[in-house]
Amino acid sequence: MKRTVTLAALLCLPCLVFAGCNGSGTGNDNAAGSSSAAADDVPSFSLGWSEYPSWSVFGVADEMGLIDGDQGKLGKIEEKHGVDIVLEEASYDSCLNLFASKNFDAVCMTNMDALIVSPNRDGVAILPTSTSNGADACIVVGIDTLEELKAHKVYGLKGTVSEYCFVRCIEEAEKKEQKGYQAADFQFSNQDPGAAAVAMKQKQDTHQAIMVWNPFVLQTLNDRADAKVLFDSSQIPGEIVDMVVVGRDVLDKPGADAFAKAIIETFYQMNVELAKPDTGDEVLVELGRKFSQLGLDDMKKVVEQTQFYKTADEGIALLDSEEFKATMKTVEGFCVDQGLVENPQYGFGSESGQQLLFDSSYLRSLEGSNE
Repeated sequence: MKRTVTLAALLCLPCLVFAGCNGSGTGNDNAAGSSSAAADDVPSFSLGWSEYPSWSVFGVADEMGLIDGDQGKLGKIEEKHGVDIVLEEASYDSCLNLFASKNFDAVCMTNMDALIVSPNRDGVAILPTSTSNGADACIVVGIDTLEELKAHKVYGLKGTVSEYCFVRCIEEAEKKEQKGYQAADFQFSNQDPGAAAVAMKQKQDTHQAIMVWNPFVLQTLNDRADAKVLFDSSQIPGEIVDMVVVGRDVLDKPGADAFAKAIIETFYQMNVELAKPDTGDEVLVELGRKFSQLGLDDMKKVVEQTQFYKTADEGIALLDSEEFKATMKTVEGFCVDQGLVENPQYGFGSESGQQLLFDSSYLRSLEGSNE
């Protein structure tokens, strides 16, 4: 699942191997109507992705023939841009480690983890894909207020956006209610979200509160009629952002611009497909198969809680906004306080000397082309 990177994992980069990776086995050899061409002397670049709604779209795009994730074959968009995109599906931790060790040219990750990874490899965030708008949630049983929550352990994965969301929602509640709430007053207990969700499903007395992300949010609410959301990421809009980051070293290579543009166009074309009134639901079902085998009804909720940046204009508006710059200061503060990164160097646009850049120029090259 996504968002499980740990500082310890990133410190083990010298011993990384591809053991955890599925390779580019998401190719569309069996897709109906596939018209993949052979890649003759075109540059090839890899994109690492793990299952999550706005990242699984690349796997579906592969099945639809928009791109061909197998090395040496081209889908329609790859042919257009003259570049070979090799899709590499792996667990989230593996994706980040393989990117940091320069085994992946680009990777799907959150803005928070982009900051954590940046000291290990300079990166450029070229494409925001979605933002959590309820997909990360504190689910409780028999608890109605934050004051009551203090008496219970809240099970969630430390050092991830789950804990970030937890801390930030408490901070926002304090601003509104002025009751002296501080994150340190609550008992955030480290546990894998899947295990936490199972414990709540089994009605274990210890698990009256969990902090998890989708699909565990939906599954837990479906499994227990007495469970409810106490707070979620909709209270911190635009702060947890899913994106595609490319290695700075990669962008200096021949064909890198075409690679970036092809990734971006693929993502936006998939948004067009999802919006089609006649076939959009079918595409959403295919997306659900790539994301925890969820059906249509659940996926309709998922894409409400994980809002896609559907056009280049929306992506540009985010990356160039003062709000996003302020968000990254907040993210930086959390990461430093938690010991996830010491002194991150990041900037926006074409700033020099930064380990991580949020750069809208690649979006601008396709602005309006998908509308």
